[in-house]
Amino acid sequence: MASISAQTSPEPPKVTTIKALTDSSAAALKSIPPHYNYTTNPCENIGAATPSPDPQDTVPVIDFSLLTSADSEQHSIVIQDLARACQEWGFFLVVNHSVAESLMKAVVDGLEEFFNLREDEKQEFEGKHVLDPIRCGTSFNPKMEKVFLWRDFLKVFVHPHFHFPNKPPALSEVAREYCKRSREVARELLRGISESLGLEPCYIDKAMDLESSLQVFIGNLYPPCPQPELAMGLPPHSDHGLLTLIIQNDTPTGGLQLKHKGKWVNANAPPNCFLVLTGDHFEILSNGKYRSVLHRAVVNSQATRISVALSHGPSLDTVVGPAPELMDGNGKDNQPAAAYIPMRYKEYLELQQSNQLDGKSCLDRVRIQIS
Repeated sequence: MASISAQTSPEPPKVTTIKALTDSSAAALKSIPPHYNYTTNPCENIGAATPSPDPQDTVPVIDFSLLTSADSEQHSIVIQDLARACQEWGFFLVVNHSVAESLMKAVVDGLEEFFNLREDEKQEFEGKHVLDPIRCGTSFNPKMEKVFLWRDFLKVFVHPHFHFPNKPPALSEVAREYCKRSREVARELLRGISESLGLEPCYIDKAMDLESSLQVFIGNLYPPCPQPELAMGLPPHSDHGLLTLIIQNDTPTGGLQLKHKGKWVNANAPPNCFLVLTGDHFEILSNGKYRSVLHRAVVNSQATRISVALSHGPSLDTVVGPAPELMDGNGKDNQPAAAYIPMRYKEYLELQQSNQLDGKSCLDRVRIQIS
C-alpha cells in the first residue's frame, strides 16, 4: 500500500477546486502545488499499471442479455462467469445491457456542464455532512487530508429519494432516468450474483432491502495534471455498498486501475459498457467468499477524464453481516465461521466517508481477527 507524505507548509493550504486551480492559471500550469504532491514507496509507481503476463487472465466480461435470457443453459454459464469474476477479480465489464448509449452520453455531457458552472454556482451545493443528499467539493475529505487529491466531485443521493442540483437545467431529468435504468441493471446483476453464491436469486434483494436501497451518484472530474507522476486522483481504496457501476467519457488515457494478483491493471472498456466493482458489503455478506476490489484513479497530462460512479448499497438502516447460509457458527460442515461483525450500513458509510481513503481500513474495523 502506498504511503502518503506531503511537503510541509507554514500555513494550511487553501482549499480550492482543481477546476478553479487549472482555469485561473495565467499561463499553463507547469507544476502542481506542494499540497497535491504524493510520494509512494519504492515498490509502487503512481502511474504504473502492468498487464497480466497470462493472456488468458483478462478482465471478465458479462453479457447482460444472456443473464436475462430464458435459455437456462446460457443463463447457467453466465452465473458461473459471475462467480469467477467476483472471486478472482471483484470487477467485470457488462455489455449488451438495457441502458441506451445516448442516455449514458447525455449524463456524462451534463456532468461536464455542471463542472463548468461558475465556482459560486457550484458552492450552492457544497453540503456540510457526509449524509447530506447533495455534496459538491474537491479531493475526498480536505478537513482530514494533508495531501489533496487531483479531483473534483459531485455526490448525490438518488434513491430511495431522488435529489439533484437544479443546474444545469437539463441534467436532473437525464440523471433521474439514467439512475432508474442503471438500478434495474444492478438489481438483475445482484440476482445473478446471489444465485452464484448458492442462494435464492431474490435473497440479496430481500436481505438488503433493495426496495429502499441507497443509490449514490458520484460524478468525478480529473483535469489534466502537469505532473501526473506526483499526483493522485483517488488513492487505493474499496467502495462501500454492494456494486458500483461506472461509465466515463471517451478519453484515450483511461485512469481507473484495479489491484489484481498484486499488480495494478488498467480498467479499459469499450463504449456503451458498464465497469462494475464489488463493494465491501458484498465481502461482508458473502463472508469473504467474494472480496471487494482495491482500485484507484490516476491522472494524466493530456486530457480531462470524467467518470460517473453509481454506488448501489443496502438500505441505510439495514444491518449487514455474513449471510447465515454462508457460515457456520463453529466453522463446521465446510462452512467458515463468521468473519465480520454486523454493522448498520448508515454507520459504516459515515465511518468511511468521514475519514481519509486508506485501502480497506474501514472494512478491517469490522473484520473478525482469528488468532
